[in-house]
Amino acid sequence: MKGKLYIVSTPIGNLEDITYRAIRVLREVDLVAAEDTRRTLKLFRAYEIEKPLTSVHDYNERRKSHILLDRMFSGLNVAYVSDAGTPGISDPGYVLINGAIERGIQVIPVPGPSAAVTALSVSGLPMDRFIFEGFLPSREKHRRQFLDDLVDETRTMVFYESPKRLEASLRDIAAIMGDRVVVLAREMTKVYEEIIRGNVLEVLKLLIGKTVKGEITLIVAGCSRPKAGAVGTSEDVRKCLEVIIASPGISMRDAVRQVSDRLNVPRKQVYRIAVKNFRLDPPSSV
Repeated sequence: MKGKLYIVSTPIGNLEDITYRAIRVLREVDLVAAEDTRRTLKLFRAYEIEKPLTSVHDYNERRKSHILLDRMFSGLNVAYVSDAGTPGISDPGYVLINGAIERGIQVIPVPGPSAAVTALSVSGLPMDRFIFEGFLPSREKHRRQFLDDLVDETRTMVFYESPKRLEASLRDIAAIMGDRVVVLAREMTKVYEEIIRGNVLEVLKLLIGKTVKGEITLIVAGCSRPKAGAVGTSEDVRKCLEVIIASPGISMRDAVRQVSDRLNVPRKQVYRIAVKNFRLDPPSSV
C-alpha cells in the first residue's frame, strides 16, 4: 500500500498559530521533510514532536523528491513543511507535490497560515478579487517591465519583497503605476509586527532614514482608471513626475516622456506642469 504526502502549513512567526491537526499529523507520519530542518526543530521542540527530519530545499528538491517518492511508494507517510506558512507558495514543494500526483500518491493538505492572505486580510483593500505575484524581480529593468505588465490590473496585487529592495521597488511602483494606495506588512505575528498603509509617496517618506528588517508582504491597489483613452489629471502628472525625477540617472526629457506615455497626457502639458512645480527651465523643444 502506498504512503501519503501531507502538505502541512506552519506558523509564519508566532508559534501559537498552528492547528491541532497539524501537530497531530507531524507526530503521526513516518518522516518529515523540511525546507530548513533547523527552523522546523524549533517548532518540534515547542510542541514536543519527535520525528526524523530530512531537508528538501531549492538546491536539492529534485534529487530529494525522487528519494522521498520512492519511500512513499513503498508505504511511508511523509509530511512536508516549509520555513513558514503554506508550502509551495513562493517556496519549494512543487516538484515533490507534482511527482506524488504523477505516481498516484495521495496528497493531503493540512491548511494553516499564509503570509500573503494574512496581510491581505488586514490591508483594507478589496479582497473579493486579488492576484498573488510572489517576489518582485530583483533587477530594476526586469522589475519595471514586470510592473508595466500589471499597470492596468484592476485586482488588488500581493507581492513579497526583500527589505534591501523595498525602497527601490516602491519608487518603481510609483513611477510605473502612479501614486497608488499600498500596504506594507512586516514581521507579521511577531514581536515587531508593523503594518503601514498609505499612498506610495507617503510610505516612501515614512521609510526615509529607517532601516527596514524582516520579511515583507507588499499589497498594491488595483488600477481604478479605464484602460483605453484615460487621461491623467494635473495632480496625477505632478505626483508621477515627483517620483520619476527623484530616480538617479533620469533626465527631464525621459521623465516627461514616461509620464506622458503612462498618463496619456501631451508632452508639452507635462513639461508645463514640471516647470511650474519643480522650478525647471523649459527646453527649446519637447
